Order: sequence, then structure tokens, then C-alpha cells
Amino acid sequence: MSASPEWIKKSAIYHIYPLGFCGCERTRAECTEEQHRIRKIIDWIPHLKAMHMSAVYLGPVFESAAHGYDTSDYCKIDARLGTNEDFADVCRALHENGIRVILDGVFNHVGREHFAFKDVQANRNNSRYCGWFCNLNFGGNSGYNDGFWYEGWNNCYDLVKLNLRNNEVVEYLLSAVKMWIEQWDIDGIRFDAADCLDNDFIKRIHGFTRSMKPDFWLMGEIIHGDYRRWANPEMFDCVTNYQCYKGIYSSHNDRNYFEIAHSIEYQLGQYGDIYMYNFVDNHDVARLASRLTDYGRIQCCYTLLYTMYGVPSVYYGSEFGIKGDKGRGADADIAIRPCLDLDDIPGRDDALLQHISSLGAIRSELPALQSGRYSKIELKNQTFLYQRELDGQIVYIALNISDGDYTFSFNTKYQRIADRLSGRHFDANGGNVRVTVPKNHSMVLVDAATVTHHEEDKPAPEPTPAPKPAPAPSSQPTPAPAPAPVQKGTPSAGIPEGRKIVIGGRYRHFKGGEYVVLNVAHDHETYEEQVIYMQTTDKPRIWVRPLKMFLEDVNDHGNIKPRFEFIGNLE
Repeated sequence: MSASPEWIKKSAIYHIYPLGFCGCERTRAECTEEQHRIRKIIDWIPHLKAMHMSAVYLGPVFESAAHGYDTSDYCKIDARLGTNEDFADVCRALHENGIRVILDGVFNHVGREHFAFKDVQANRNNSRYCGWFCNLNFGGNSGYNDGFWYEGWNNCYDLVKLNLRNNEVVEYLLSAVKMWIEQWDIDGIRFDAADCLDNDFIKRIHGFTRSMKPDFWLMGEIIHGDYRRWANPEMFDCVTNYQCYKGIYSSHNDRNYFEIAHSIEYQLGQYGDIYMYNFVDNHDVARLASRLTDYGRIQCCYTLLYTMYGVPSVYYGSEFGIKGDKGRGADADIAIRPCLDLDDIPGRDDALLQHISSLGAIRSELPALQSGRYSKIELKNQTFLYQRELDGQIVYIALNISDGDYTFSFNTKYQRIADRLSGRHFDANGGNVRVTVPKNHSMVLVDAATVTHHEEDKPAPEPTPAPKPAPAPSSQPTPAPAPAPVQKGTPSAGIPEGRKIVIGGRYRHFKGGEYVVLNVAHDHETYEEQVIYMQTTDKPRIWVRPLKMFLEDVNDHGNIKPRFEFIGNLE
């Protein structure tokens, strides 16, 4: 079987569709001036680190006429996104923060603006590139009235199918991949439409990338079929796990955990150690929040995603529970590929964000969740208990989507176990432990001896300071603090030393707009501190944001500054 590089087993992947994420024009022709939008990813690095993401998979970034999958130049970043130099800075910043880079490789087809196809249009059967494309027929015609026929991917004739049996084509594509590795030090490739690719081409690119970078990762987009046809020692390390993608949301909609349990056990039996690429949504399907018939079950979906065998992937924005349905026609993908502003995501679910961030931290710390053996302990339609075990470390995962609390009773070698999500502890009596999981909740249970604190031992929160009384009237107003000196580079994760929240304090967001902090509260489930603050400019609105996010630094076009700058007390 295919042996994935070790780093992927310790990873969680953040998936971005850049043309949507960066708010690009729908076509390159609409882009009339040089852009640098791809640098937006740098601003999101603290968010990625807070979520414990260790790799970013970027959808198409190369020059194309429209959606990115109609490539016109494999060695040039799309002008709507920026320049090659911009992308080099993005890759450098990600790598400096311990985040690997995976690119979308669209090798089955090119766009109609690709230089080789344009040469065929101009020179017809005299073009030296006739052999680059599949089934050219100069006795027919295309839907674009080219005066000749050619094979398009899936009958989409803006996607011209490459002849991967032509060695010149293969060498051309390998030279592009060589450039990606040498200039940007990328760590992996996701192969678009992998089921359409020539097997010998996949084998050549496998050997080529491994010769350049022994731990390079290859993943193929496969929807149906026997995954072993593509994931094996000569081809891909893994494929897109569409079987379990469907199983996760469907088992929660139908309240039937037998479905996903069957998929997991089938795959482990059939595919052994193929380390699957697991996901709950992506750039081609509806957002999970739009798929679920009961949004309350969404946290259980992500617990499954992060604790099953394989690498978990989160599609940008879904960590906030945003919705988006797949449409039809030319606008089918607009809703699932939006432009997002991290500081203004309507209806954001910060409890879900915290849940996923916690799962990321837990998974990064527990080898059993990364590559441990799976065993089912208890399975019912609406409740599911299984374990992952590696080298004596056992992690229990409990899921409950029934109509009320549910108590699992099972044997354990540990004297006491702790839920890493809630902090609750449970004693074992005679090797048996009883764990009650609330409705639509999940637990990740470990040996309590490995956990420093539990909920009962948590120190009481420090009392929130009362707002300072307004100063007596004075003819001389109190000056606001001097702005901090401008810093350059990438912000470090977490709250800068010495920065504190001021209840009743006035703050200015780094993009403008002023706010007053009303109080600090604690999330009921996670106990995380949340800032409650009111917008004082434009239309008054009340907002809630995690304290650590409120006080952290951001990268504003290369300048490191507070996300919210304290400008004085409320007068």
C-alpha cells in the first residue's frame, strides 16, 4: 500500500479556493490593473495557527480565463490574485509559521487561452502542437466554431483535454512542477480529475517529485471506484474520501451512525493503511451547514472528521458554520466559493470555531488519533462509541445525537478518564466507567493522568474589573495613548505580553470603526473568555469575539498592529 509521508499524519489541512476567497473578478479579462490579493492569506496565518492547521491546500492559483481550472499558464500566478513574487512571500510566511503548502495540479486539461491550443487555432493541422491534445479532428467543428473538433473534459469545451501519452506534454508539465518546488518549496499536489489521468503519467510525476523532495505528498481527486486503483506505492499517497464525506453528513441527517461506521470499517478492511483525505465540504459541494437538517449536530460531524483514520481538512469559512448551497448553471459555485473578511463574517458561530480549534489541538497532541488502530465499542443509530489505540495509548470517542443525554458504559484500563473537550473527569470502578454525553455533544476521552487540570480544579475566573468612573470635567481632555510603533513581518500567535482588556475602554479596529468593550463573559461549554463589545460608529451593533482574538496582533499589508487598538476610556 501507499506509504504517506509522516508529516501528513500529524497534519490538519485548511482548504482555500483562492479566486473566491480573495474576491476576484469572475474572468481575468475583467481585471484591469495589477492585484496583490493572494497576500490576504498571510493575514489569516494567526487564525490558521489558532486552529492548529499545519498545511494549506490552495485551489487553482495559476493564470486562467475564468474559474482556475482552465489553465493558460502553469508558471504564472493569475493576475487577479497577484504576482509570482506575491505568492513567494505567501509560501515563505506559511513555511516560517510551520504550515506546509499544497497546490492544485490541473493536468488533465488546459483552457482555450493556453499557448499550445492558440497555436492550433492559428495554424490548424500545421501546428507543431497538434499532438498535445486528444482527438483533434480537422474535419469537424467545435461549439466555439473553431473549424475543428477536439475532446473536452466531461463535454466542457472550455477545458481542452491534454494528451498525456505525448512525452513532450509530460516533460512540459514536469518542468512546471519543478518550478513550483524550486521557487516556492511546495510540499504536495492535489490532482484535479485524477480518474481521467493516464496512469503512466501519474507514476512519472510520483517518481519525479519524490526525487526532488522525498516527503512530497500526492493526493488525487477521486469520487467513485476502488481507491486502490489510484492510491498505491507507484501513484498517489491517498485520494479524496468522498465515501466518508457522504457518510458523515448523511448519518447525522438520518440519525443512523451505522452508515458511517460501515464506511469506516469497509475502508479499513479494503484499503488498509491508505491515509485518506477526509472532509465534510469543499469547493465543489454544498457547505456542511447547508447539508445538515439539524445544525445542532454539526459539532459531532467535526469530531468524527478529526478522530477517524486519515487527515482532516476544513474548507475555509466552514469553521464558522457559514452556509452555501450548490446552484446550477454558470453561477452554480458562487455561494460555496465566497470572499470572506475574517473580521466581518455574518452569523459566525464562534462556538463551532472553538470546537474545531480544540479538536486540532487534541489531535496534534495524541499519536493515537493520528495513526492509531480503530475499534468499535458500542454502536446504535443515534449513539456511537469507538476507540483509537497506538502503542498503549487509547483514546475513546463518544458521540450522541439522540433526543437527550446518553450514558455509555464500557471497560477501560485507566483508573480515571478525562474529556479533552469539556474538561470533565470520570472514575472507573472495577475497570468499568460510565460517561454521560449530552444531546448533540461529543467527547474525546483520554487517561486522566495525562491531563493537568479538570473542570473541578480550574481556578475561579478573576473578577471582571468594573468600569472606571468617568473623570471629572476638565478643560484639558485626557490624551489618548500614543500609537504603537509600526512593526513589519508576521504576527506571532496569541496575545502580546502585557496587553489586557479594559472594560469600558474605547477601541479602534485596524480597518477603522470604533467600539466600546461592555464586558467579558465565559462560554458555557468551553469556558473560553469572550469579549462583548458595541460598535459606536455607523449603526450600533453588539458583537462577541474570543478574548484572545480581540487582543491579538494582525498583519495589515506587512504592518503588524493590534486588531483592536485601545484609544482611551469611555468618557
